[in-house]
Formats: sequence, structure tokens, C-alpha cells
Amino acid sequence: MMYHFFKRILDLVVAMVLMVVFLPVWLIVPLLVVLTSKGPVLYKHRRLGKDGKEFDMYKFRSMVVDADEILHKKDKQLLKKFKNLDWKLEAKDDPRITPLGRVLRALTIDEFPQLYNVLKGDMSMVGPRAYLKLELKEQMKKYPKVARLGKDVVSVKPGITGLWQVSGRNEITFDKRLALDAEYARTISLWNDLIILLKTPKAMISKW
Repeated sequence: MMYHFFKRILDLVVAMVLMVVFLPVWLIVPLLVVLTSKGPVLYKHRRLGKDGKEFDMYKFRSMVVDADEILHKKDKQLLKKFKNLDWKLEAKDDPRITPLGRVLRALTIDEFPQLYNVLKGDMSMVGPRAYLKLELKEQMKKYPKVARLGKDVVSVKPGITGLWQVSGRNEITFDKRLALDAEYARTISLWNDLIILLKTPKAMISKW
């Protein structure tokens, strides 16, 4: 399919241009992460990719090293709040996030290493959210009316940005987010990808 060929070209070009343009970020942020908290520079998490195959998604580490253990084993109240808010927490309400991490997240800089995932072919610049396997399973139980959309969402590569990110970002609930992701997957086109890419900077700024 010609779409997939040209989309891959678009992914590679945009990812490489962004890596060059933001070269100072790649030099400064790792140093700041090392100097301000213990642990590795990068954080990797297993996420669902195309056809439901899992891959390691990379981010600059914005949390303490035992963040997952704190959430799932040590702080039941935090886990309850996390799940009630559709597997999202505001940075100001999440004690696991480091001071530097709050800045990285506010500026979306923590997601820059996902450009490497794009170059590898695990992700695309534009696509559905890269969901956690358990997240997608539990949330589809919580929202049974949209459960059938899960197959559509994993039929394409997940993206760094996507339709739901430019339609409200974290402020929309999971069922609406999944519906937007499924809509993107069903109506894929280079034109839609370009529109979403052009809208992304404004969506990022509006988050600040």
C-alpha cells in the first residue's frame, strides 16, 4: 500500500529533522537527569504496538526509579486515584515525579526519545496512543461500549502525536480517547497525518 511507504518516509524525515533541530536537548537533558536524581537517563516501558505486539517505548526519566513499585505495591490510594482518572495523574498530584520531571513533562521533552522508536519502526510520528496492555484490558472493561474499538486501535502503529492529542490531550476521558484513536485508524491518510503534525505544536503550547 503506497500510504504505508510514504508514511514511513515522512516518519524518517520528520524524526531525523527533529533530532537535529533539538540536538541541545539531547546533550543537556541527560546531564540534568543524572545530576538531579538517582537512576538511568532513559525510562523504558512495554507498550502495545501494531497488531498488539509489545515493544519497549523510551522516555527521558521523569520519575523516581521505583515509580512503578510505588504505584502498584506501596500506595493503594494513589493507584486507586490513578485508575479512577483513566490511568492518568496530574503532575502536581503525582509524588513519584521529580522536580526536573515536572518541567520535562510540562514541555513534553520527556517524550523526545520516542523519536528513536520511530526510527526503529516501532512507532510512527502520528498514530493512536501506545497503550499499556493491562491499561487497555482494564479500561475496556470499564467502558464496554467502546471495547470493540480496541482492535482498530492496534491495527496501526502507535504515534508520538495523534488525533486525541490535538483534540484535548489529557483532558478527555478514556472512552473518547479510544474512539478518536479508532477513528484515526479507520481513516488513515497522509493528509490527516500532516494536519495532525501541524496542529501538534499548538496543542503542546496550550498545555503549558
